[in-house]
Amino acid sequence: MAKLLGLRVQNYRSLADVSLGKVKWNQGDELPGLACLIGANGSGKSTVLDALGFIADTLKEGVEAACDKPQRGGFQRLRTQGSNGSIKFHLNFRETPKARPITYSFSVTAKGGIPYVEEESLLQGRTEGARGRPIQFVHIKEGKGVAWPENAVPGDKGAKRAVVKSDRATLGVASLGILKDHPRIAGMRAYIQDWYLSYFVPDAARALPPAGAQKHLNRDGSNIGNVLQYLERKHPAAVKSALGHIAKAIPGLSGIKTKVSPDGRLLLEFNEKGFQDPFFQQSMSDGTLKMFAYLLLLLDPQPPRFVVLEEPENGLYHQLFGPLALEFLSHTMPEDAKTQLLLTTHAPLFVDMLKADQVWLLQKDAKGFTRATRASDLPEVSAMTDEGLPLGSLWFSGHFGTRVSL
Repeated sequence: MAKLLGLRVQNYRSLADVSLGKVKWNQGDELPGLACLIGANGSGKSTVLDALGFIADTLKEGVEAACDKPQRGGFQRLRTQGSNGSIKFHLNFRETPKARPITYSFSVTAKGGIPYVEEESLLQGRTEGARGRPIQFVHIKEGKGVAWPENAVPGDKGAKRAVVKSDRATLGVASLGILKDHPRIAGMRAYIQDWYLSYFVPDAARALPPAGAQKHLNRDGSNIGNVLQYLERKHPAAVKSALGHIAKAIPGLSGIKTKVSPDGRLLLEFNEKGFQDPFFQQSMSDGTLKMFAYLLLLLDPQPPRFVVLEEPENGLYHQLFGPLALEFLSHTMPEDAKTQLLLTTHAPLFVDMLKADQVWLLQKDAKGFTRATRASDLPEVSAMTDEGLPLGSLWFSGHFGTRVSL
């Protein structure tokens, strides 16, 4: 599967300069299959997730639309207070386990109050055994630049390159990614478009949509029944097993299935132990619907390659935190996993299930800027977890978080 190896964000709200994972080709450790951000309210966890949303929105809709989303409020509110520099994003990812890593960077600035893409760059690591820095195969600045096709090596005699002129309101890779001469760019474009940034709303999941199968879960969960209907039709054996698994993971449930009402609306039918008549989604708790949506998302035969969740424990009974964490780990940590997960949490019981190299502590420094520290890089924490002490309990008891010097 494609995997995000590292992320760096600069001048984006409180993220004056924050890195997670392997950002440079020769420095740092790759992000694990499951990475978790912890920290106090206002420490910058949600801002990291929104930065990822900004990248996806810019690719899909253009930079001005991404800046002007209601939750962002325009370029000037996004740029780090006191900074006159550009907002910068840097992604390092690998399309397949054996593929050479690709690094994509772009910066956003504004002129006359209107934001635009200032510069873009794509680099790819050299072939196995070759030494040296990655090769730059796309560079666009102020709407003009060059792009090298798949088999060309920049600098080689006779190598052909394409001269690029792009609308500075959009990312150049958005248009290059649809051309057959640039499969590397197309792969990166498709990878970002495949990100699942969850905005799950229990009330949306309680809606009664028209019956009709849909292949993948949408971001607010309003088509949860349609996805289940699709899986029942296309993967009946797999969905039967999956629903049995979900029913076991949610205490009190004995079965789940879809039902079409007489007026053509789609119902989710939940059978609870001890009750003869079923319940429908309108009567189910926020936590039950949320747990069901997450498990359905991961059990998709073709799940999103990168999933971002904010505080998935909200609305869940505390004894479900551990089982939910185990479900996430079982779908993201194996070598053949199809999905990578980045999430935030305030739940020590959830963090108890994780290792120190899966957790980053976010804190504000004296200037109000976010700093990210991997738990395994804190000597005291690393020593105590090596002795078998659970990470979440150490966090809850104040062994790290308040003692980190910035």
